[in-house]
Amino acid sequence: MTSRRRSNGSGLEHNALIFRGDLRLVIPFKEIASVAAARGALRVTFSGGTATFRLGPLAERWVERIHAPKSLVDKLGVKPGGRVAVLGVTDAAFRRQLRERTTDMAVGRPRAASDLIFLLAERKHALRRLRALRSRLKPNGAIWVVAPKGRGAVREADVLAAGKPAGLVDVKVVAFSKTHTAHKFMIPVAQRESRPGLAVTPL
Repeated sequence: MTSRRRSNGSGLEHNALIFRGDLRLVIPFKEIASVAAARGALRVTFSGGTATFRLGPLAERWVERIHAPKSLVDKLGVKPGGRVAVLGVTDAAFRRQLRERTTDMAVGRPRAASDLIFLLAERKHALRRLRALRSRLKPNGAIWVVAPKGRGAVREADVLAAGKPAGLVDVKVVAFSKTHTAHKFMIPVAQRESRPGLAVTPL
């Protein structure tokens, strides 16, 4: 199979190259035999044939990322020594990566001035915690809501809708695992001024 595809709807996830268009194409990294970039085109040869993606100046960068994909904690923006909190997320590989990146990790109850908070939302009621969790963030910190992919008790629309009443804006989404997606929420830029004496809302 040989195909040529436009870049619209294409994406790199932690273990696959994905094209979302009239025809959905998913190419796991482990099935890629070769990849090259030339004149703005990314050419990928894999078990199902060859696909060409028109990416312009991004083509070279994608080659690098396919050869050396980012780890999950890199994609989630976990910095060495960062203050993080994990609420309900039990994925063993994820927790191991966190411990390798930072020793300042709370489980169950986030500390004040957290850089990142990871909240598992398997049910809608978990989203009600966003407002209280917002007060535990540094001004430029973020809350990652980890929710099931596809159909389930919590839809993507439910997650996105929960941000506004909590005083947060959604800024990014990444694949957390085969079964879950992570949505990143932050305090709006206009509201990120230093907040001395901020009262912390009980969780």
